Amino acid sequence: MTRVCVIDVVGLTPRSVGPDTPRIASVGRAAPLAGPLPAVTCVAQATMLTGAPPAVHGIVGNGWLHRDTMEVRFWQQSNRLIQAETIYASRRFRCAQMFWWFNQGAPVDWYATPKPHYGADGSKVFDIIDATGCDLQRELGPFPFFAFWGPGAGLPASEWIARASAAVLRRHRPDLTLVYLPHLDYDHQRRGPGDARPLREVDACAGIVIDAAREIDARVVVVSEYGLVPVSRAVPINRVLREAGWLAVRDGPFGEMLDTFGSKAFAVADHQVAHVYVEEPALRAAVRERIAALEGVDRVVEPREVGLGHPRSGELVALAEGDAWFAYPYWLDDERAPDFARTVDIHRKPGYDPCELFMTSKGRAIVRLIQKRLGFRYRMDVIPLDPSLARGSHGVEPADPRDGAVIVTEEPDPPTSMAGVKAFLLRALER
Repeated sequence: MTRVCVIDVVGLTPRSVGPDTPRIASVGRAAPLAGPLPAVTCVAQATMLTGAPPAVHGIVGNGWLHRDTMEVRFWQQSNRLIQAETIYASRRFRCAQMFWWFNQGAPVDWYATPKPHYGADGSKVFDIIDATGCDLQRELGPFPFFAFWGPGAGLPASEWIARASAAVLRRHRPDLTLVYLPHLDYDHQRRGPGDARPLREVDACAGIVIDAAREIDARVVVVSEYGLVPVSRAVPINRVLREAGWLAVRDGPFGEMLDTFGSKAFAVADHQVAHVYVEEPALRAAVRERIAALEGVDRVVEPREVGLGHPRSGELVALAEGDAWFAYPYWLDDERAPDFARTVDIHRKPGYDPCELFMTSKGRAIVRLIQKRLGFRYRMDVIPLDPSLARGSHGVEPADPRDGAVIVTEEPDPPTSMAGVKAFLLRALER
């Protein structure tokens, strides 16, 4: 069996593989890799792992409405959420999964994934689950969680993951290794694509993994989940639904909270795609017409029209124009914004929030950290509420395939779409 190492460089495109990415370019030829809709992390990874479309594997976004509890949940890690057979399900080979999503409960031999601890008093202690047998945090130092997501997200997290993956490759010599390098995506969301510096940085990180893979005679394949495009408009989809009288909130001591049970229609915004949940069938036409009329909206469709015909999808799916994206806020007055809106809180927000990549004030953050260290109750309310800060986004297919997802390989017959990645990797393993 041939060993294979797959490096997922989020945000890499065919156009960006070149002089600024010599280590990645050394892997092979770069070609466009068509992905499913929406072009977001969880959907792309589930499609590559299963070879199935979202309508089959059930991962319809980075988050969606769980209809049994009427809760919107983002960034769930359970492997059981995937409703199609993954590449590693057969256990025919030894697999290491390094920070790819859906890690918890995955039938793999070794894995590492971010997972904080939550105290009864609401406190949170950052940590990872290290099931690699390599004692990674002792060898490499604590995982830089603040560099994995939030205002400080950047190079240190990708570099740590690369070094951890190299250690696992050298110690265990897995047949299939899946490595996730995220920080190029963060920089492109902040400033838009085109900056060479983060490309050179992530190329160096990839080089750490490539060197270890070649030491154990593993073939290297580089993929990405999507490319980012410049954006200049945020579509306030939920505020429009509220103004129409369809979205309900519950006001309270911590601000206005989305009332999913009381709402006739609300949107789960996820970059350039939004699932719109509409309680009453008779209301769908009016909701569709209202959203379609918004500036920045390309079209509003039924899920089955775009490969999202799954019970987890909304009754409608809204697609943004190329230079626009959907913002999740549903409150009309920032004074009544929920308390989590100004914090990094990916699990409580009923939509994706790129504002978490920015900070209102470093001084305020320092004060909050002092409060934490002194044992006082505190809230890290340092995230701005201005969606215009985001300069890059993704989710819909870019106009030019060279600005979308990529596969870099010297293997014969590479796939042209993510749905073909699973079969391609199985063929490579069996050579």
